[in-house]
Amino acid sequence: MLTLRKLLEKINSVVPFEGDLAFDEPMRRHTTFQVGGPADLWIRPRGPQWLPFVQILLQEARAAGIPVFFLGSGANLVVADRGIRGIVLDCTGYTGLSFGPDDVFIRAGTEVNEAIRLCVNEERSSLEFLAGMPGSIGGAVWMNARCYGSSVSDRLREVQILNEALMEEWVPYREGDYDYKKSPFQGRPVLILGARFVTQRANKWELEQCIYQYRKDREEKGHYRLPSAGSAFKNNYAYGKPTGKIIDELGLKGFQIGGARVADWHGNIIVNTGNASAADIRNLTEEIKSRVFAATGLLLECEILFVGDW
Repeated sequence: MLTLRKLLEKINSVVPFEGDLAFDEPMRRHTTFQVGGPADLWIRPRGPQWLPFVQILLQEARAAGIPVFFLGSGANLVVADRGIRGIVLDCTGYTGLSFGPDDVFIRAGTEVNEAIRLCVNEERSSLEFLAGMPGSIGGAVWMNARCYGSSVSDRLREVQILNEALMEEWVPYREGDYDYKKSPFQGRPVLILGARFVTQRANKWELEQCIYQYRKDREEKGHYRLPSAGSAFKNNYAYGKPTGKIIDELGLKGFQIGGARVADWHGNIIVNTGNASAADIRNLTEEIKSRVFAATGLLLECEILFVGDW
């Protein structure tokens, strides 16, 4: 089996690498929870040869049996304390957007808030309901992110992916493919390259006021007080009340395991108090699920993704 260094040398001889890379890179540097052990190889390509480099990287890694994990901004992610084996392909170097008459195409690595800012500058209304949410466009599409009554799929026209054959493919939006925080890409080993969103002309000042209110609301809810992933569990509307209220009613606000704690101000936010391990966070989510099920018979679905060498 090729070593990672030999693999890089082989790829670089075909498509010269431009970007950043590190061996044994601590993943706490790349997740909003600020936890996680080392990736065997963390690599963030940049530049005009991004796509050809990524295609050959994935091709050679597949041939060598080396796993590749696709990383955006790490906003909904907990990497195991022992880290993650193989290659972490950081897509945040693949950025930019372009406007059409009534839409905008945004590359997957673009930060959500940067994309919103650029749309506002063009007086385009589209994704402002995500204002203040950490994360990249690729991650938001993959998760079908939802905030303030709107989902990414409500604005989606088509998604560009690198499919299972490592070929570019455009996937048009189809309503039946999406659901609450679900997208058709969650069950496929594909890489989201970008997405095209419907836009509408809007007054710049009004858009800025709207964004200000969304960010203010997040701040008042304590999303930025300590490292977290925002909501820890999905809201199941069949349960009749928000997940945070269910957890709160069981007296679990402030409940703590190690350095991971249910926020004192919101039942559905788990925070890193400063010295949490990935195991602390995972154990806390499992304990919350167990207590909620024992008390109510309701089975919470975790929104946080736990990846790596557990």
